[in-house]
Amino acid sequence: MYRYEIKIPKERIAVLIGEKGRVKKEIEQATRSRLDIDSEEGDVFISGTDSVGLMTVRDVVKSIGRGFNPEIAMRLTKQDYSFEAIDIMDFAKNTKDIVRVRGRIIGREGKARKKLEQITETSISVYGKTVGIIGLMDKVMLAKQAIESLLKGSPHSKVYAKILRKTKEGSRREMLEVENIENG
Repeated sequence: MYRYEIKIPKERIAVLIGEKGRVKKEIEQATRSRLDIDSEEGDVFISGTDSVGLMTVRDVVKSIGRGFNPEIAMRLTKQDYSFEAIDIMDFAKNTKDIVRVRGRIIGREGKARKKLEQITETSISVYGKTVGIIGLMDKVMLAKQAIESLLKGSPHSKVYAKILRKTKEGSRREMLEVENIENG
């Protein structure tokens, strides 16, 4: 029997449990694991006999704790999907600076985040002091590079253009669309 302990924000516990325990049950059934949740402290105890499966459950729980809805988090139970978390504090000069760097990822009315999700075919959550990414492994790494570039201050249009070049799926029209969004 293997066992992990994870702490998630208390306000995310209700999301992890779900209405009438539905989300918790779904996670347990999909991963053949058991979740024991201390809603007072935000502690989640994961146990089971499959060590690889438990690593998946750990990522599902972490991603829900980092702001993803359970439906998106459950994608991690599929093969080749991964979760990556970036600590915004690694890029912010101080706590006041967090708002500015978060804003670079989110963009006006969420446009930057949506564009990153569209180009990289990932799901991105900006929650607290972290940015979470869920998607196919290679796409997650691409999104991570893009987000880190934005956090370091690179212009959005250059980051988008670089991603489009890397995916080799970007057409001239899409690159112009990105420039139009930036000049918007």
